[in-house]
Amino acid sequence: MENLKKYSFFSLFALLLLTACSVTKHIPDGEYMLNKVEVKSDQNDFDTSPLLQYVRQKEKPKLFSLFKNPFSRKPVLFDTLQARLSCQDLLTAMQNQGYMNAGVSLLTTKKGKKLEATYLLHPGQLFTLGSVKYEVMDENIQRLLRLDLPENQMLKPGMRFTVETLDNERKRISNLLIDNGYYRFNKDFIQFSADTIAGRKDIALTLQLRKFKANSSSLETLHPCYQVRHVIYQSNDSDRIHLRKQVLLNATAIKEGRPYDGSALQRTYNNFGRMQAVKYTNIRFAEVPDSNLLDCYIQVSTNKPSTISFQPEGTNTAGDLGAAASITYTNRNLFRGSEQLSIELRGAYEAITGLEEYQDQNYTEYSLETKLVFPRFLAPFLSKSFRRRQTASSEWAVSWDFQNRPEFHRRVFSTAWRYRWSEPKHHLTYRFDLLDLNYVYMPWISATFKNDYLDNADNRNAILRYNYEDLFIMKMGFALAYNDGENALRANFESAGNLLNGLSKGLGFKTNSEGQHTLFNIAYAQYVKLDLDYTHLFQFDKRNALALHAGLGVAYPYGNSTILPFEKRYFSGGPNSVRGWSVRELGPGKFKGTDGRIDFINQTGDVKLDLNAEYRTSLFWKLQGAVFIDAGNIWTLRNYEDQPGGQFKLSEFYKQIAAAYGLGLRLNFDYFILRFDLGMKAINPAYDSQNEHWAIIHPKLSRDFAFHFAVGLPF
Repeated sequence: MENLKKYSFFSLFALLLLTACSVTKHIPDGEYMLNKVEVKSDQNDFDTSPLLQYVRQKEKPKLFSLFKNPFSRKPVLFDTLQARLSCQDLLTAMQNQGYMNAGVSLLTTKKGKKLEATYLLHPGQLFTLGSVKYEVMDENIQRLLRLDLPENQMLKPGMRFTVETLDNERKRISNLLIDNGYYRFNKDFIQFSADTIAGRKDIALTLQLRKFKANSSSLETLHPCYQVRHVIYQSNDSDRIHLRKQVLLNATAIKEGRPYDGSALQRTYNNFGRMQAVKYTNIRFAEVPDSNLLDCYIQVSTNKPSTISFQPEGTNTAGDLGAAASITYTNRNLFRGSEQLSIELRGAYEAITGLEEYQDQNYTEYSLETKLVFPRFLAPFLSKSFRRRQTASSEWAVSWDFQNRPEFHRRVFSTAWRYRWSEPKHHLTYRFDLLDLNYVYMPWISATFKNDYLDNADNRNAILRYNYEDLFIMKMGFALAYNDGENALRANFESAGNLLNGLSKGLGFKTNSEGQHTLFNIAYAQYVKLDLDYTHLFQFDKRNALALHAGLGVAYPYGNSTILPFEKRYFSGGPNSVRGWSVRELGPGKFKGTDGRIDFINQTGDVKLDLNAEYRTSLFWKLQGAVFIDAGNIWTLRNYEDQPGGQFKLSEFYKQIAAAYGLGLRLNFDYFILRFDLGMKAINPAYDSQNEHWAIIHPKLSRDFAFHFAVGLPF
């Protein structure tokens, strides 16, 4: 039987190979399948990878060109016309980069019905700028820009001569003029002339800014400089705009009596675009006859103010099935200032199995959340000019959550006031939590749960007990994020309990049996927490990239707390961490839980380290692949009795860093990504034996494999 299986396998493999060989069978005589395309250079220091995009024909991906499948495309037939055009495009691209004497050779190699094409580049020497001269034929513009002064010139002798460099200078000068009243100016009024001297590799460049000419038959004149006369608001929906006049004025960066400003126009579009009440905005200018005045017309279309949405969902918690549903009311223009009010009511039910000696075997949850967002800073201590300059919002949120489990009942009240603002020019966003209050109330705990876990001297757990007590968390926080498409940095800092601690000392708050200060007989948490996260993306081409990621988190309880609240503790493993482990399966340190099982309470820590490298490539259609290596762990800062081997020690922590490797598949639909990751343990710090610790050398699928499904990229 085993031999029969082997025979069947090899027969199938041979059939697939025969299928692969038949790809070229139907190619007409005199034509060839494009099997391989390369772009090379005769200069070792010349990077050819950016120029591959100018090749018009590329081979099919090898992985999916062998066998017939629903996503497979027809073979690419080599086209001599497309090849010649590719040579021309490559030559133009090199000349645009400053290689004025470049050349391109096309080399082809034929093997049967297959053809390999190599585009050999001959860049030659790089040309630079020699002398640079600015000629401005409009005296008003010359007085404004003072391009005769070297400090006002971007083009300098010795710079690389590229089309991009010249075009950037045209754009810079044009934007300066457009921002200073020159409404009808564009970069076509700026021209370059270049002279080369035989035998030299520098270019004498002259920038000419010509006078204004309305059309081909008009005479040349000075460029007109325009001023805004009136700003007029119009509605596309009704007779009036459903926004307060002051809100319209605050969103409008274009000012009456000021010169026309192109940047102010863009800021105005951005300001209106951020308003939830606004559907779209159209801004146009009309020239006042026989003058240099402009009337600005701002047409605003608003959304329907109120909507109601309903969302059902299914739940599965450790095999316990349930259902949930939420209904949300949203008002996008509550006070006619694009303020957004949302009220969400959510209910959930779950049938819990496997619990013994508990009266109620079901889990129910009800929650009410209200959020009010103002599209501006609401802060009396900030100047009016600062508030107008910033892209900001102020948010107030309040929620009340009822959880009834067989083991306990939990009530959580939360309220917060926070600010968000951004600096798009610098790729920065900020968040400031002025006040974030959480009150956890435990009205009932089952006698069985108390006896088995909280009061049992043999099974007493400090972390567990702490998280089933009434608790106040009052914190402040600040977060910063930077993302330029290549580098992404996130930093978050929060501090809790310091204000209450100051009040407790000043007002003499009572203390409980644990020596903790209390507010209304409830202890409050006190800690600091810092999270840093950095990702760098190496984009080799449109299909391939390497992402490197590092994350560090440190949280320290002090003063009124010896243990972090459970929600603030770190865990490791899962689809966004070390992917050889499931969620909360790794750490802290070399701690491995009871009998190697996941311990949700104890497998948490105060310090977290994540190191990741992931190579990403496009396969076909919407399918992408990945190869990754992950490393990291969590640790505690204190030595807790229930977490042996979990404390962070400078002399030992590096020995406890776990490592994993694996493959990933992603379905990229642009607006969201479905991700499947297959991870294997490589180094397991929970074990000391060679076979288990060095899992990469002694792999065992049942022990070391982890499968993850997630939405979005891991970092």
